[in-house]
Amino acid sequence: MNETAARSKVMQLDEAVSRFVNDGDMLYCAGWTQLEPHAAMHEVIRQRKRNLTLARSNVNIIFDQAVAAGVARKLIFSYAGIAGVGLLGPTREALESGSVEWEEYTHHQLLATLYAGASGQSFYPLPPGAATHLGRVNPKIRSVICPYTGARHDTVPALNPDVTLVHAQRADAEGNLQIWGVIGDIREAVFASRHVIATVEEIVDESVVRSDPNRTVIPAFAVSAVVKVPWGAYPSFAQGYYDRHNAAYLAWGSVCKQPGGVAAYLDEHVFGVRDHAEFMARLPAKTLLDIQVRPHYSYPVNYGRND
Repeated sequence: MNETAARSKVMQLDEAVSRFVNDGDMLYCAGWTQLEPHAAMHEVIRQRKRNLTLARSNVNIIFDQAVAAGVARKLIFSYAGIAGVGLLGPTREALESGSVEWEEYTHHQLLATLYAGASGQSFYPLPPGAATHLGRVNPKIRSVICPYTGARHDTVPALNPDVTLVHAQRADAEGNLQIWGVIGDIREAVFASRHVIATVEEIVDESVVRSDPNRTVIPAFAVSAVVKVPWGAYPSFAQGYYDRHNAAYLAWGSVCKQPGGVAAYLDEHVFGVRDHAEFMARLPAKTLLDIQVRPHYSYPVNYGRND
């Protein structure tokens, strides 16, 4: 076995989830509008993990399905809804009924919990009055007096997930993740976590990664598993690979309104398939055509050499 093969973290998705996600864990799903790890979350559901604390900035379809499948004990979030659709179905019912615990933050506050977790701090201070009303429903939002100015600052506690799920455009076998487009909370979530499962559109040779080092958003040492899953962010988008499938989000809103619709969807599209490849194969061919993108390259960068 050569040195590169020995350092490889490449594995199948079912193996990665089985190895690193345990019942009772805190699981963070990174990605903001693009690169949402739908394939990885589906595998978590498919393996019937239980009593998870699920954390994510935008709850969206990805957690709505997990809540409906009985995966979640608690939700940590900063928005619960779908752009263009509105309020969620199973998640809203669970929150209103009290069947799951929850913590709500603003987008900035939730990102700050990851800042704290990634930097080894116990809390993170924020400008005073950032969202004082949330403190009435979330007792973890507290305050401190600045020792330099005497001003009162809101604070949020550190968030240190057991596992973070991410999707990226590409990686080498060691786990150097290259991402372009909207990065969102991926960096902060990765560095705050104990383990990271990264699904990617493609696995490339390390020479590709070395040829464009500034695009390596996440270094290999922070990644526990690398899994090649084309279309792994669908129905969200992956810049340069495929667009957001808006119709899928609208369709989920309709599914939630149908009696038994959510259970039927999970039975057919999550529990009823072996993996994400089979899930994608069942989609109408027109779906993939609708979200295909044409090449649009950035201007080349000259890194220079002297050898």
